[in-house]
Amino acid sequence: MMTLIETITVGSGGAASIEFTGIPQDGKDLMVLCSARTSDSASTDILTLSLNGSTSNFQLVRLYGTGSAAGAQSNSNNWAGIISAADNTNSTFASVQIYLSNYNTANNKSYSADSVLENNATFGWTQIQAGNWANSDSITSLLLSASSSSNFIQHSTASLYIIS
Repeated sequence: MMTLIETITVGSGGAASIEFTGIPQDGKDLMVLCSARTSDSASTDILTLSLNGSTSNFQLVRLYGTGSAAGAQSNSNNWAGIISAADNTNSTFASVQIYLSNYNTANNKSYSADSVLENNATFGWTQIQAGNWANSDSITSLLLSASSSSNFIQHSTASLYIIS
């Protein structure tokens, strides 16, 4: 069963982050659905993930394609997907899904994420990734932000679900 816990929509003026706190501990997995765009001057930005205030002990591998190129990368960043930025086609928002398994167990937390965006003028971008947060604490808070330190613009939205 999938239960919506909260939806957060960024208001006028933007927001530096989107945060879910006090996450109930009665489920098995967590899922975040996000529609986002940032004010960064580039055409793309990276969505970052902070769990219980931590941005360390992450490992990931990602595969991506831009329409004209493809690639793979592994690193120790807390990335959760690719999102649209100000140089992208007006009024287009990226779509991101993050799935965190066994969020309230005493094991490391694995996650998967997929994201897609389009820029009608030059390219589209799709990305899938698998990651791990090496921490045995139950996830009680989750924060999304942009790696560029720019703001989410108005109408960016994130919804948190518990899967039982």
